[in-house]
Amino acid sequence: MKKLRLFAFALTVLVAPVCSFAQQSQMTVTKTETAGTISEVNPDTLVIRSESSPNPVVYTYTKKTHYINEKGEPVSMETVRSGLPVTVYYSSNGTQMTAEKVMVHETTTTTSAKPMIEEKKTTTTTSENPIFGQKKTTTTTTTKTN
Repeated sequence: MKKLRLFAFALTVLVAPVCSFAQQSQMTVTKTETAGTISEVNPDTLVIRSESSPNPVVYTYTKKTHYINEKGEPVSMETVRSGLPVTVYYSSNGTQMTAEKVMVHETTTTTSAKPMIEEKKTTTTTSENPIFGQKKTTTTTTTKTN
């Protein structure tokens, strides 16, 4: 009985440091997303500028990173280029942020100026002066722009 207690105590003493060491080596991985515009595409990183951050943010990407459009359809990495609006879904481990999924948004061009409408109207009136026998011509041009 004493040997069994001694064995249980020795086992507890040996296992306790291993369990506490295992708990200390755990890393916290956080998953989140951010939206912005790609400012640089490098061989293993994407640099994103967003309105919420004054400084550009660097994300690493891997062969496991998925690239999709707004419909959720896959797109090739070659379509990802500087100037495109994107949403990056990433995991962070310490200070390193790894892109898991990059959603490429469609770019649309809008014009804020009103279209120009131009209307020209020309009226020509010819009359003869009965006294001197001369013809008189009057031309009026009206232009309307919007």
